[in-house]
Amino acid sequence: MTYTTSNTASAQLNAFQSLDVDQQLALFWFIYTEMGKSITPAAPGASTVSPTIAEGLFNQVKDLPHDEQLQLQRDLITHKNTLISREYGAIGDTTKLLFWYLLAQGMENGTVSPMPEDYKLSQEADALFTQIKGLEFNEQITLFRNIVAPMGVDPNNVEHDSETGL
Repeated sequence: MTYTTSNTASAQLNAFQSLDVDQQLALFWFIYTEMGKSITPAAPGASTVSPTIAEGLFNQVKDLPHDEQLQLQRDLITHKNTLISREYGAIGDTTKLLFWYLLAQGMENGTVSPMPEDYKLSQEADALFTQIKGLEFNEQITLFRNIVAPMGVDPNNVEHDSETGL
């Protein structure tokens, strides 16, 4: 799969990926809460496959205890070879955006492990957040797609993992 990005978007993608896992998750949450009214509605309507796929994956997460929900999100970012990471890796990029949108909604309504109320972004994550807010809408969506696309594990490009049995 090939991704095309501008130099600015590449720098922002690299900056996002250089954050630790929890800061990446927190930044996603802050993006959703502050910018969700304009950005996230694009995800459900833009999905090129049935939203049922994203909803099915989301429902697997929703049914887990909160600590496992959080670990699963970390596993997606760190490419841990799990069944859900493989399922995620097999879906299209726009459906991945929809899945993260559903996770954010779940966090908001309490069905997914919520963000601690007093959580503060690191200085690096906050600076990146400011940059993202300054992007045009299409640039934001492209950046988010480029962020979520490589997460998870592509089941077609991974060898057998003796630790997980997958």
